[in-house]
Amino acid sequence: MSQRMHKYTFPVSKARKYLEPGPVLLLSSQFEDQNDIMTLGWHTVLEFSPSLVGCMIASNTFSHELIRNSGQCVLNLPTADLIDKVVAIGNSHGDKLDKFTSFGLTAEPAHSVGAPLIAECYASFECQLYDDSMVDNYNLFIFEIVKAHVAEQPEFPTTLHYTGEGRFTVMGDKLLDKSKDFKPEMLI
Repeated sequence: MSQRMHKYTFPVSKARKYLEPGPVLLLSSQFEDQNDIMTLGWHTVLEFSPSLVGCMIASNTFSHELIRNSGQCVLNLPTADLIDKVVAIGNSHGDKLDKFTSFGLTAEPAHSVGAPLIAECYASFECQLYDDSMVDNYNLFIFEIVKAHVAEQPEFPTTLHYTGEGRFTVMGDKLLDKSKDFKPEMLI
C-alpha cells in the first residue's frame, strides 16, 4: 500500500523545481556570419511524427534574433561533465562574444540546417522552424527535428536537469526499466 504524502503550500513561481520538462540543452543558432549558443531549459516534445519540439526562447536573447532570421537551430544535449560551460554560457551574451571560442567548444557543420552542431555534446538534433504562431505572444517556437546525431555510448548519458535557483539534478546513473509492463503499442 502506498503511503499518503503530507503536503505544504508551495510558491507557484517555483513549480519548475518539480515540473522541469527535460534535460538542459545547448541551443546553437546561426544567421549569415553570426552564431550563438544559449543554455535552454524550457522545452518539450510535442509530437513523434513529425518529430516536433516546443522551445521557449526569450525575446531579449541573441539566439532569438538569429532563429527569427534563419528559422533553424540545433538542440545539443550536454552531459553533466559540461556543467561549468552550461552555466557560463547561460550567464553570457552571444552578441558580445563568440561562445564557441570563449568556452572551448567545437562547431561542426550540420547536414540539414545552417546552425552548427556542438562536437562535445552527447547528441545534436538539427531543427527547422515548423510553427512560429506563438512566438510573439509566448516566445514559443515549434521546431521539427529534421536530423538527429547521437553518440553510441553510453546508452543513457548523465544529463543535467535544472530545478531553479542555480541547482541541477543529474539523470542517467540509475535506470528503472519497466518496459515489460507496458502494452507494446505504448512503447513509443
